[in-house]
Amino acid sequence: MKALIFDIDGTLWDSRALVAEGYNIQLKKEGLDSLCVDAETLKPLFGRVMTDIADELFASIPQPERYALMERCMATENRHLEEDPCRIGYPRVRETLARLAERYRLFIVSNSQKGYPELCMEKLGLTPYIEGHLCFGDTGQSKGRTIRILMETFALTDCAYVGDTQGDYEATLEAGIPFIWAAYGFGTPRGYDRRIDAPEDLLKL
Repeated sequence: MKALIFDIDGTLWDSRALVAEGYNIQLKKEGLDSLCVDAETLKPLFGRVMTDIADELFASIPQPERYALMERCMATENRHLEEDPCRIGYPRVRETLARLAERYRLFIVSNSQKGYPELCMEKLGLTPYIEGHLCFGDTGQSKGRTIRILMETFALTDCAYVGDTQGDYEATLEAGIPFIWAAYGFGTPRGYDRRIDAPEDLLKL
């Protein structure tokens, strides 16, 4: 194994509460208080592409208005995260990736909007250790296809994906790489190749 590709939400940090706050700032600004969300509402939606999340949260709003609303919510979310110290990383994430980076090439692939991976890296102090990243906002593709694009871009052949949800597992099947399940995260996938119960467990594999 020469490289690891990481999911963000439920794998590197738990941003549900802050994301909900960001969405709600925008929703209240637009007089849409009835659509406000909380962390538990978002938990089963994290890991899905943003259009799918919009379909769930804003089903009462016709397309394409709901996607435009989602874009505004995500922009406000990014600003909210930029302004917050974001003390939401899982324990020992930075220390673990620092040690892994001594032996492996490290990357991020997320179903998030543009700017979100960079925010996570900056807030958790991971920028020195992550060689590259891609997200749904960059490619508009499925997570599996986005993983393949990143692999092709960085000439990766021997790698695994670290994530926490069924969607992450399915993405690795599409990409054709092993799946390491972060069991401390949000989901319970139907399959995995290896399991970790804390980020530092990666050092033992």
